[in-house]
Amino acid sequence: MASEMPPTGVLLLAYGSPADLKDMKAYLLDVREGRPPSPELVHEITHRYEQIGGRSPLLDRTNEQARALEAELNQRSNGQLHFKTYVGMRHWQPRIATAVEQMAADGVQQAVALVMAPHNSSMSVGKYFQALDSALQGQSIAFTRITDWHAWPGFLDAVAEKLTTGLAAFDGRTPYVIFTAHSLPTVILDHDDPYDQQLNETAVLLAKRFGLQAGRWQFCYQSAGASNIPWLGPPIEEVVARLADAGEQDLLVAPIGFVCDHVEVLYDIDIEARQIAAAHGARLERTPSLNSSPTFIRALADLVTKHLGQGESAP
Repeated sequence: MASEMPPTGVLLLAYGSPADLKDMKAYLLDVREGRPPSPELVHEITHRYEQIGGRSPLLDRTNEQARALEAELNQRSNGQLHFKTYVGMRHWQPRIATAVEQMAADGVQQAVALVMAPHNSSMSVGKYFQALDSALQGQSIAFTRITDWHAWPGFLDAVAEKLTTGLAAFDGRTPYVIFTAHSLPTVILDHDDPYDQQLNETAVLLAKRFGLQAGRWQFCYQSAGASNIPWLGPPIEEVVARLADAGEQDLLVAPIGFVCDHVEVLYDIDIEARQIAAAHGARLERTPSLNSSPTFIRALADLVTKHLGQGESAP
């Protein structure tokens, strides 16, 4: 019976965010890998968190996704395996190392690691797996790592579901669709990094699914870091202003690089990008986040079972 065998672990890896504003300086120090943040940066990021209620829901949403995924996997397993999910954050508690320690204490011998970012990059997904490697020193858990899932059918289905909801908010009018994701330094393009190509592929697949015509949608980047190095673009701020000035009055943002609500969605899009649109005479809406939608959880379960060699579940 499954209860008599070691649990099969599933580790969800996410970025992390402080639960208390007083920890913002320490959090930014961690994000910046030991480079002290300026007082101005601490003030600015604190202000953004204040505007969304004082804390990011990232950990809450990731924990909810983990619980829903565990339930889905165990229901499918029908007693053959016992799945247990864990959450590890790269830049705050609960740390990836803490999650791995708990997995070892629970007797996990086989596990799947899934970064909650569908598009692969050495500077994002790669960093999570580096942290996992460090956490695994001295441990004997055998991990299967899912490196990217930007074109996974279930993921596209889940995003399409939310895109349908977003389009319906315009009462029959067809908005201009803006697909977005978190920007990264342009240096990744010098090393054949797949991030930009995968994001554009996801956008193209969704545009084709919805019959979006050329000139009625585009992909851009958001939430670039506070540094002087070049970042991938075009930035959403410029895109929104340009489109509105060109006469586009209805704009729909689909943040395909994010899988749950957090500050880059709730502030950067819902507040900042919306304010820019309004200042230029346009209306901007956003597709709902995937969070724990049943379609998305089923997609994650399909990913996990496929990588465990059990095959993809039937549609």
